Amino acid sequence: MHPVSVTIDHVDGAARAATAHTARGNYSTPCFMPVGTRGAIKHLSAADYERLGAQIVLGNTYHLMLRPGAPTVAALGGLGKFSGWGGLTLTDSGGFQVFSLDPKVDDDGVTFRSTYDGSSHRFTPEGAVQTQELLGADIQMVLDVCPPLPSPPHVIRTALERTNAWAQRAKAAHHCDDQALFGIVQGGVDEVMRSESARRTVDVGFDGYGIGGLSVGETRNEMLPALAAAIAHLPLDRPRYLMGVGDPASLVEAVGVGVDQFDCVMQTRIGRHGTALTSNGKMHVKNAKHAMSDEPLDPGCSCEVCTRHSRGYIRHLFQVGEPTGARLVSLHNIAWTLQLMASMRAAIATTTFDQLRLEVLSVWG
Repeated sequence: MHPVSVTIDHVDGAARAATAHTARGNYSTPCFMPVGTRGAIKHLSAADYERLGAQIVLGNTYHLMLRPGAPTVAALGGLGKFSGWGGLTLTDSGGFQVFSLDPKVDDDGVTFRSTYDGSSHRFTPEGAVQTQELLGADIQMVLDVCPPLPSPPHVIRTALERTNAWAQRAKAAHHCDDQALFGIVQGGVDEVMRSESARRTVDVGFDGYGIGGLSVGETRNEMLPALAAAIAHLPLDRPRYLMGVGDPASLVEAVGVGVDQFDCVMQTRIGRHGTALTSNGKMHVKNAKHAMSDEPLDPGCSCEVCTRHSRGYIRHLFQVGEPTGARLVSLHNIAWTLQLMASMRAAIATTTFDQLRLEVLSVWG
């Protein structure tokens, strides 16, 4: 039995509302997973994630293996217990961060330097699995090769071949039955290579499937056909996870072609600089026009920030350098995104998803 299987509750076109079953609990899709890179979502605590209704929180293997170290996390009970989080956890392989450091790559793995102290480290597909087993996440990702876009076809091809070879090695190294292992589809924006990568990843056989290497500089019009080409070959009874995507337009478009789950750092990255996600688009609370406003960040939002605090107050916090301002907008942005996912699930259940999609795109498209 696979640790993760999917029960489809409702469909509307290619969009699906489902329940994913893991060894340690279920989660509903469409699902947005906030990113807790170093074991915490910036400015937030596990009590916040719980209150906001998050189901899965990400940890970053690259950062956690360097500080405090995977054995330390294991000794303190695994990532969930370590961070005080009772929900589900997912760890990425660290590949995206490693490849952003321009590492030395060969067929066996990658060699890179720590951003903390410059020390040299070696990462292989087997090492990524073993490190994530120590971190103890409910879902771990294979080590893949994530090429920048645009890249010439031979670079995309090499990334695809290595990702597939590494996927086979990762599966052979994976021994924790209570920890799911997701494969990753590559192929750039080339629909033929995306289809091939998806078929070959499914042939290896995983508990779920990540779609990587998108939202790295290409347009949404380039991303969506490549995404659809991959999904066409992914099994119906396994989760589909579009990695690193979280802007509202891409979320609703990707759900529309059959994606189940997402992660992104955008919500807190823009939040701590004073930009809020709202039903009317991005709102920059630091603008002078909000100084006397008693309106919430988004009048249509029911989160704890919008029901309690005004734009004028939050702007004041930023003006005086009070960190609470960054915390409040970050909280709102995650709550707002989780509400968007819930509204998508409800729309799929009532077969009104396309209407919602057009409403979101009219603001965010």
